[in-house]
Amino acid sequence: MIRHDADSPGYHRALGVAMVRAWENDCEQPLFTDPYARLLVEAAGAALPSGRPCAGADYAAARTKWFDDYLLSASAGGVSQVVILGAGLDTRPWRLPWLSDTAIFDVDEPTVLALKAATMDASDAQLGAKYMPVPVESGEDWPRALQAAGFDHLEPTAWSIEGVLPELSAEAQDALLSEIALYSARGTRIAVEAATDPDVSQWLCCNHWEATSVDVRDVMHRYHRAVDGDVTIPPYVFVQGKLL
Repeated sequence: MIRHDADSPGYHRALGVAMVRAWENDCEQPLFTDPYARLLVEAAGAALPSGRPCAGADYAAARTKWFDDYLLSASAGGVSQVVILGAGLDTRPWRLPWLSDTAIFDVDEPTVLALKAATMDASDAQLGAKYMPVPVESGEDWPRALQAAGFDHLEPTAWSIEGVLPELSAEAQDALLSEIALYSARGTRIAVEAATDPDVSQWLCCNHWEATSVDVRDVMHRYHRAVDGDVTIPPYVFVQGKLL
């Protein structure tokens, strides 16, 4: 799922999204705040552009906000174990107001997590939750690595899968979702960014999850981000589910 070198596509995607978050943080009316994004970009040796960092910046910002809201809702609902697959350089363990008993497992390639850990350790950022990085190289058994880091599959979990599924084949998506279901207790929640085909919400419903989905354009309208005529917005949906 994940490669480990600094030239990997995953590393560059993580850096690109960090640029978007830094840009969003500096906007007059940001959808969210991430005061550490700029530190991460600079630590990677990259330069922030003077204007909008990429054509899909509004989409990436709206996606971040939607997943933030999902995670905070799950936390408020009593779910204290969070797993973020493909965590990238986002700093949710530091920037969101978690309940004190929350444990967050960041799963991503070793290079990405090492950059994040070194940058955040050198900053004055304070963790709002217990933070457990789970570095996983391509082809490794990520569930085993997750359990080795202290994950308890008997406890309800809030799974966050942002920027992962659209790059997988239908068979790989099915395998990933099946692994997640295998390690999910009743009451577990899930949030997924997905393409419309295959239908992730249908998969969840067929596997004992209560699921809903929303078109990303509707989310962007909700957050007052212009979408009319914007060809950079992918034809995706955001899906939420709860294991019955």
